[in-house]
Amino acid sequence: MTDRRFARAARGVAHVSVGGAEAGVWHRIGAPLADLWAAPGGALDRQLLAGTRFCVILAEGGLAYGFDADDGYCGWVAQAALRPDAPVTHWVASPGTHAYAAPDIKHPGALPLPMGARLAVGGAEGRFARTDLGFVPAAHLKALGDWLGDPVAVARGFLGVPYLWGGNSRQGIDCSGLVQVARRACGLPCAPDGDLQAAMAGLDVPEGQEAQGDLVFWKGHVAMVTAPGRVIHANATHMAVTEEALAVVEARAEGPVIRRLRA
Repeated sequence: MTDRRFARAARGVAHVSVGGAEAGVWHRIGAPLADLWAAPGGALDRQLLAGTRFCVILAEGGLAYGFDADDGYCGWVAQAALRPDAPVTHWVASPGTHAYAAPDIKHPGALPLPMGARLAVGGAEGRFARTDLGFVPAAHLKALGDWLGDPVAVARGFLGVPYLWGGNSRQGIDCSGLVQVARRACGLPCAPDGDLQAAMAGLDVPEGQEAQGDLVFWKGHVAMVTAPGRVIHANATHMAVTEEALAVVEARAEGPVIRRLRA
């Protein structure tokens, strides 16, 4: 059975990559975040960050169906969140930042941007980079390919962030979103959902030998090891990102650990 998250077909219209007739049109996410829905008015699957490429297969009622270029994840987004496709050069390397309409931190109407958002930088004005979404503090940006070094440090930058199913930013994040943001900020591959992350290639780690950066999976949940016996995770128990003892999380879980992964 085809995983509907990667089906590339809806309403009888299919992409050429799965034998359909529609080639699709590539866009970029132009909003800071765009919700990706399983169906119009349905459940939130994920959020796509500014600058993510998105191939539109069909559009109706102000919504567009397609898939993103990073994971091939399919779903519906608001057409208003899309802009024409164009190259990007930099990414937001801080837990969050703002884009201003002028190179002035006091300018009203700052647009919040999440970590991982991709921008086209066209120059500099003082401490600001001039981007396609406005003026962004240059200290918060890195060139694409210039990654951070420690996914645990990245994840800790999200401590206290509220839990949000499908969330991918400091405004709200879930367990797999936290792992993906932290790993991708360090140039490490990472699937978008927990079940897909649990299937990633890597070394299976024996219980008690987990090291910093390893991933621990339960059915429907994932946490990242921060130190021997400790993990960080976005969880519905605290409705926030917390760091706590692995043994405590295991005792609270509704089922056994299904994998301990060094990816």
